[in-house]
Amino acid sequence: MHGMDPRSDLVRHYLWLRRYGLNDSHSGNASVRDGELVWVTPTGCCADTLRPADLLPCTLDGPPPAGASLDAPLHLAVYRRSPGLGAVLHSHGPHTVALTFEGGDYDPPDFEAQYYFGRVPVLPIPYDRYLVEAPEAVSRALAQHRVVVVRGHGVFAAAPSLNLAYKWTCSLELSARTAYLARTVG
Repeated sequence: MHGMDPRSDLVRHYLWLRRYGLNDSHSGNASVRDGELVWVTPTGCCADTLRPADLLPCTLDGPPPAGASLDAPLHLAVYRRSPGLGAVLHSHGPHTVALTFEGGDYDPPDFEAQYYFGRVPVLPIPYDRYLVEAPEAVSRALAQHRVVVVRGHGVFAAAPSLNLAYKWTCSLELSARTAYLARTVG
């Protein structure tokens, strides 16, 4: 939306991830680029009560401030690698996570996800190495793909705008839900 404060827009999209079942009350994280600043959600924040004033400012050339999401270094790595991107959303869509536990990239069976994504990379980052390896691995994958899944963990979507990152997050989860239904009835 033109003229909307990017922090308010981020809070709105982050709440939608919660409201529509793509995150629980305190999971996931989000960021939006605002000129030379990147606004990021605080660690452990609650989507239901998050306010624009709670977001933390980051710069691309320094470390994230204390209290920023544990994924703040990952978000900053995405913006450094792909300067045209304006938003990163991290969510835990249950169908997407469930369908990618076994590893291997996700090949969407439905038209919409094939159109938007083609193959979706699924990154096998060990849980105990996540904070060390994820910034490089996810930023590299998002430089080539709109969405990426960290196996057993969640989805990262990066786009020029929050609304587009949100659209791609929702499209991937709908695809995974459709694939799940097809497996159940087929």
